[in-house]
Amino acid sequence: MKLACLFSGGKDSTYAIHLAKKQGHDVVCLLSIFPKSEESHLLHHPNLRWTKLQSESMNIPQLTIISNSNETNDELIVMEKLLQNAKEQFQIDGLVHGGIKSKFQKEKFETLCLKLNLVSIAPLWGTDPKEYMNQLLDSNFHFMMITVSSDGLDEQWLGKLISKSDIEVLNNLSDKFGFNLNFEGGESETFVINCPLFSHPIKINKFTKNWDGYRGRFEIVDAELNYNA
Repeated sequence: MKLACLFSGGKDSTYAIHLAKKQGHDVVCLLSIFPKSEESHLLHHPNLRWTKLQSESMNIPQLTIISNSNETNDELIVMEKLLQNAKEQFQIDGLVHGGIKSKFQKEKFETLCLKLNLVSIAPLWGTDPKEYMNQLLDSNFHFMMITVSSDGLDEQWLGKLISKSDIEVLNNLSDKFGFNLNFEGGESETFVINCPLFSHPIKINKFTKNWDGYRGRFEIVDAELNYNA
């Protein structure tokens, strides 16, 4: 099937593309919605503008739209417009997304796709958190943590490129503090800088870190594709 991907630039949506392609689907466009603020319950916010580099590196065109409201129903209206646009431009048959555990998101996406006569595909749904995190690294996905918002996750994780040993540490912290190891609950957001889908990795030239004692953000200020890697 020809699919659009609801794309945030994080590990889940990027890996969902990887799995969809392995299943024989053709991911023909990326759909990225810029939320009004980080208060959105449906959409990913940090560093979204740099998804243009990921789009270029994967050679998959990207459609974007801005939401002027944090209300879920308003965001779904915006998403519907974007999906309709993708249907007209790319003749998509369905939508693939990186949902793992959130029934709220999954049901919203399924209802919207049903309305537009599209199939909703969630290849990561129900995966075991630790197996999934290790699978990412085994599949040569290089991703960093760009926000933290949970007990047990401090400033040191901001901008950290995750390794196998980090997963063990995160797993222990997850057990101790009760957060989702795969960050499905928003405990952290991630950004993929390289993976098998990319023709060139992303090089971050400049960034800032903001930390308020509980939550923090790694903000990419300047980045480019590294054509020399």
